[in-house]
Amino acid sequence: MTGPKVVLGVGAGIAAYKVCELLRRLTESGHSVKVVPTADALRFVGEPTWAALSGQPVQTGVWEDIADVPHVRIGQTADLVVVAPATANLLAKAAHGIADDLLTNTLLTARCPVVFAPAMHTEMWEHPATRANVALLRERGNIVVEPASGRLTGRDTGPGRLPDPAELFEVARRVLAGDPRDLVGRHVVVSAGGTREPIDPVRFIGNRSSGLQGYALARVAAARGAKVTLVAANTALPDPAGVSVVRVGSALEMREAVQSVAAAADVVVMAAAVADFRPSVFQGSKIKKTDKNETLPIELVKNPDILAELVTRRTPGQVIVGFAAETDDVLDHGRAKLARKGCDLLVVNQVGENLTFGAPDNAGVILAATGAEREIPRGSKDQLASAVWDEIAALLA
Repeated sequence: MTGPKVVLGVGAGIAAYKVCELLRRLTESGHSVKVVPTADALRFVGEPTWAALSGQPVQTGVWEDIADVPHVRIGQTADLVVVAPATANLLAKAAHGIADDLLTNTLLTARCPVVFAPAMHTEMWEHPATRANVALLRERGNIVVEPASGRLTGRDTGPGRLPDPAELFEVARRVLAGDPRDLVGRHVVVSAGGTREPIDPVRFIGNRSSGLQGYALARVAAARGAKVTLVAANTALPDPAGVSVVRVGSALEMREAVQSVAAAADVVVMAAAVADFRPSVFQGSKIKKTDKNETLPIELVKNPDILAELVTRRTPGQVIVGFAAETDDVLDHGRAKLARKGCDLLVVNQVGENLTFGAPDNAGVILAATGAEREIPRGSKDQLASAVWDEIAALLA
């Protein structure tokens, strides 16, 4: 393999088995991956598995192939080091420069970006010693991905779960692509997905939004160093690595969740497709079809305008971004909406059947309150997200 050289350090955690999927994604995308597990990590996943998936011999000790000086060369020649799972023990050693095995020696000699993906029980993750070690690593420029929240070993549940391997791969890919770290120290809120307005316990009024664009915005912001809160409505996507996810269903739930976190945020990006209307009455039981009800009128009432409310409540220096999905006269409607809402930026894109909603690609125009307009050609939703964050970063600066 002639692609970027990645060192995959594997810590001694039960989540090591998930890292096999991360390794597969790295190798299949053309990266040359050298796996460096700790000795205890091999108790969870054996050396033959790592060697077979990487196509390279696995080293664990500083005394192997000593003529090649592996404890120095592996780190020196790497383009990226990813440590997953990063146990509390590994984080402590890395933070304090302890080098008692091949992996920790590699971390000391690496001059490339280093990504740590912690995985441990909640009590260990929340311990003051671990939090201090994480803060120290981040202060030195390392990327420490926030763990996901969910089922842990045994019956325990809470923060400390290794993020989805596909999302960790996206972090690695974006770091190798050279994403700027211009959002470090910023807290951003992103909404995603489509709200559903219940008619009865079975039926609802909804839309085609998949949440892909909002998730891309959250993922790119996290890769650029931001603390990200994602308010997700009715999505079936894995949580982006390093992102705190709040799940909602209806527009009213979206409003409450966004407002609860927006006041402390530097940026709010409303990418969700929020229903403009909801049924005025919720039927507590399923509406039955009978011979008498050939038609079924449903009275709708207007939902709160979350974006406009955010603008009126904004804190000094806060950047607020809206999205406008239009089917025709896209720019005219977008410009009118920007003037009406009063946000800093409005991203306008055309939607329709098999267009934007649920699709892997997107195109749009970023309209600014200053009158500037930037057209983003069709490409991946990550590309559009990067363009949006470029404009936001310029406003923050």
